[in-house]
Amino acid sequence: RMSGGQVVSNIVFNYAHCTIPRHLRDIVITEYGIADLRGRSDEDVFLALIRIADSRFQADLLKQAQKAGKVRDDFRLPADWQNNTPASVRQALAAPGKGDWFPAFPFGRDFTDEELTLGKALKGLKAATATPRGKLATLWQAIRAEDDTGQYAVLLERMGLNNPSGIREKLDRKLVIHGLQQLEPATKTGSENS
Repeated sequence: RMSGGQVVSNIVFNYAHCTIPRHLRDIVITEYGIADLRGRSDEDVFLALIRIADSRFQADLLKQAQKAGKVRDDFRLPADWQNNTPASVRQALAAPGKGDWFPAFPFGRDFTDEELTLGKALKGLKAATATPRGKLATLWQAIRAEDDTGQYAVLLERMGLNNPSGIREKLDRKLVIHGLQQLEPATKTGSENS
């Protein structure tokens, strides 16, 4: 998951805000598997959690568990545990001949296409501005963003930014245009079109 502009693990060695007593440990589910923790020893619990963690974080989780004496020092990550990556999940779900297994709105939606597009653009802006450096870079790029062709007119009208008054609204308009431009596929160069 993303937090503060960085990828972080959903499984952490300790979580200071919450303690789960031994008798209440149950089941943990991630995109990489299921860990049944009921009635298991500390070492078995830690290894089960590491096994279903994202592979980018498994080595650090194992080091922390070994340092705390929860997992024996000679334990090494088996090769079959180390394929827990977002790419492997995408590959598994993109099986040939299969449709969209997990549509964004499986039970329908109340959003219009314009609202969905704006939502994606605003979500992208939120991710891009998660850090101070990201805010500056995004603001710098947005200042130069224009909608000369009017292709975003309907979307800007939906946001109430079609006729901005004041510097704040003008900046908001440019930020939204920039966010929408980031959704557009890159245009091909002349050499690729021939």
